[in-house]
Amino acid sequence: MKRTFQQSSINGKVGIIMKAADLDNIDGLLIPGGESTVIGGLSSTNGTFQRMKAKINEGMPVMGTCAGLIMLSKRTYDKVVGESKQSLLGNLDVVVERNSYGHQGNSFETDLSIPALGTEPFRGVFIRAPSVKEIGPKVEVLAKLGATIVCVRQGKIIGTSFHPELTNDIRLHEFFLKSITEQN
Repeated sequence: MKRTFQQSSINGKVGIIMKAADLDNIDGLLIPGGESTVIGGLSSTNGTFQRMKAKINEGMPVMGTCAGLIMLSKRTYDKVVGESKQSLLGNLDVVVERNSYGHQGNSFETDLSIPALGTEPFRGVFIRAPSVKEIGPKVEVLAKLGATIVCVRQGKIIGTSFHPELTNDIRLHEFFLKSITEQN
C-alpha cells in the first residue's frame, strides 16, 4: 500500500493495527493474505476483532485479500475438510470456499478482466486461494476466473481471492483508496 501512495496522486499514511484503539485513527483498513485462522485468533487476542467488525459496520472502507476475504465473509468452509468453525467478521455477504484451487503447489498466476479498473488485464496471483461461492443481493461481482467469482464489492468493502500486492499493478489498491477519499 505504501508503494501505491508513492506511485499515485493520493496522499496518505500506512500504519499497522496492533490494538483496538489504533482502529479509531484510520480512514480505511486492508486485511491482508496469510492464514485466516491465525489472523482471526490474533485479532481476538489483541482486542481488535470486535472493534474492526463495528468500524466496518459503521461504513469504514475495507479491502480483504485472500485470507482477508475469508475474514470478511459471513460463512466459510474448506474444500477438503468441510465447514469451518473459525471466527469471521461477517461484514461481507458472501460464502467463501477456502483452498478452492488446492494446496500450495497448485498456486498460479493468470490475467483477469476487472472492468472497474479499465480494459487492461489485471494479473491475479492465486496462492492457496479461496473463491466466492455465494453472494448476497447487495454484492457486486468485479471479476471472475471462468465461472468462479474471485473479486467482489459490497458498498465500501472489497474482497479478492488473489494477491494484488504481489504485482506491480497498483490499480486495485488505487480503486480501494478512492473509496476512502470519496467518503471524506
